[in-house]
Amino acid sequence: MSPLPSSLPDAEAQCRQLADLIRPHLHKNPALVGIYSGGAWIAERLKELLDLPEDIGLIDVSFYRDDFAEKGLHPQVKPTVIPFDVEDRHLILVDDVLYTGRTTRAAINELFDYGRPASIELAVLADRDGRELPVAPTYCVWDVALNEGDSLVLAKQDDGQLAWRLENA
Repeated sequence: MSPLPSSLPDAEAQCRQLADLIRPHLHKNPALVGIYSGGAWIAERLKELLDLPEDIGLIDVSFYRDDFAEKGLHPQVKPTVIPFDVEDRHLILVDDVLYTGRTTRAAINELFDYGRPASIELAVLADRDGRELPVAPTYCVWDVALNEGDSLVLAKQDDGQLAWRLENA
């Protein structure tokens, strides 16, 4: 893990790097599934950059989280939309930051409610330290170490561009 640089990287450039990592490994008939909200934005970018014809899937893991009983319902729950058949598909699950692995686990659980994919690969822009589950990204462009209590947040700016910000606890 590299320490956090004094300035945060260009998230749009990272999306292009992520597409370049994925492109040589695309299976026949792949499908992208973005985890709300940052992962959904990145999946939209990847669809364009990889010139994929099919709409992306969008997934909200709120009801599938193992801490749902503790935290309750997030105020901005969005509907999960999977506009394709999951059965025997090669899926690329997309998120902005991989941290504990719990969001990824919840997303995989939800995907299996739609069918049994042939494979699921994980693509993230940032992988930070702090894993609680044995989850690792297949594709990642930034390994970063953050201080306890800090959060890396991907935001969509008014002009539609993606940008990172660091939030301190």
